[in-house]
Amino acid sequence: MNETLPVDVRAQVVAYAAETLADIAEAVVPPSLVAVRRFKPSRRARLGAVPLAAAIEHDAQFRGRVAEWVRRTHPDLVAAITGEGGPPPAAPPAQVAAVAYILRLPDWEQFVEEAARSSEQAVSTARLVDAEREIDRLHQQIEAVRRLARTEQDQLRGQLDQARAEAEEARRRLRSSADRVRRAELAAREVSLAAEAARDAALASARESEAEVRRLRARVGDLEAAASLTRRDTRESRGLDEARLRVLLDTLMAAANGVRRELALPTTVARPADLVGRSDNGAAFDPFSAVGGRGRSADDPAIIDDVLAIPGLHLIIDGYNVTKRGYGTLTLQAQRARLLAGLGALAGRSLDTEVTVVFDATAVVARPVGVAMPRGVRVVFSQPGELADDEIGHLVRAEPVGRPVAVVTSDREVAENCASQGARTVPSDALLARLDR
Repeated sequence: MNETLPVDVRAQVVAYAAETLADIAEAVVPPSLVAVRRFKPSRRARLGAVPLAAAIEHDAQFRGRVAEWVRRTHPDLVAAITGEGGPPPAAPPAQVAAVAYILRLPDWEQFVEEAARSSEQAVSTARLVDAEREIDRLHQQIEAVRRLARTEQDQLRGQLDQARAEAEEARRRLRSSADRVRRAELAAREVSLAAEAARDAALASARESEAEVRRLRARVGDLEAAASLTRRDTRESRGLDEARLRVLLDTLMAAANGVRRELALPTTVARPADLVGRSDNGAAFDPFSAVGGRGRSADDPAIIDDVLAIPGLHLIIDGYNVTKRGYGTLTLQAQRARLLAGLGALAGRSLDTEVTVVFDATAVVARPVGVAMPRGVRVVFSQPGELADDEIGHLVRAEPVGRPVAVVTSDREVAENCASQGARTVPSDALLARLDR
């Protein structure tokens, strides 16, 4: 059937078979159509077309049930096809051929051929209609293209006219510009002549100015020579006056010293040699006799005041020994800065006291450079390979015999070494208390 029936006839046959399959009992359904029966009615003819067509062609019993269904549902059409009058003119040829094929009428093949011819004629008619529509569409496009071409042609003509007008205007402007250029060239030549005249005048003025500058430079040289001679005479005169004043001052100082020696007057400043002398009872004089009597605590700030009151004192401070006891939580740099700030104010209260602070260079990663020293305070770092204790010992030994030396430290070993060399030791807590006061 797939090769003899036209497509639309076959589709009509399959549709009748699908509708018949829904009406018959499940027990009489051919085995090949059991699965098709489970499809939805709306999808049964489309998905089961092949097995339905095969069952119509090869299963006479199923075809008989389909013929019975057609007679029951389309009795008028069946009566018209099987009667002497033939099928009604309004009946679709494909439907008539499908009914004739299912009923197996003697002339069913003629109905099929008639349906095929009708289908071909319908296809040809549809193609002809489509061709006529395409021809109409092409005619419309051609007409639209013609209209567009006419419109563009009109626009191009307008643009050409505008371009001609612009070209004429450009030629007119060019002629006007040429006239202006000629006038500008004449003006430029006049300006050039005026510029040459001005340049000649400027050159003449420049030559006159250079001559005047040379005259002024010569005058300045004469004045500088006269000023130099005057300064030299002034220096010589001032030097002679200063020499006379120095001779007069030396004479007055010699006379004053002679009078002091003649009258046995004491000096106003105690010197280290004077402190080496004996007291009235014959015992050696101790400059620290009034410092730190028994009963004083180690953190008494008055001890520092008593030490600073000694004339000509050299106060040596064990730097990190003091700072680590008072500001141990700070960095070494911050410790140094805080101690030196306090010592600067303390040194300013005693003008004849020499203050030296010794820091251990081995306590830092790199030897500090450029430490800011307050006025009246000397800052010393120990030499490479040495401790601050050794540097303090060098400073104590370098002092002359008789000069009072005090070392501020709480290190017992340092205190004992300094005491063995004649220096007095002061606790670090006393200095910290004095700085915090």
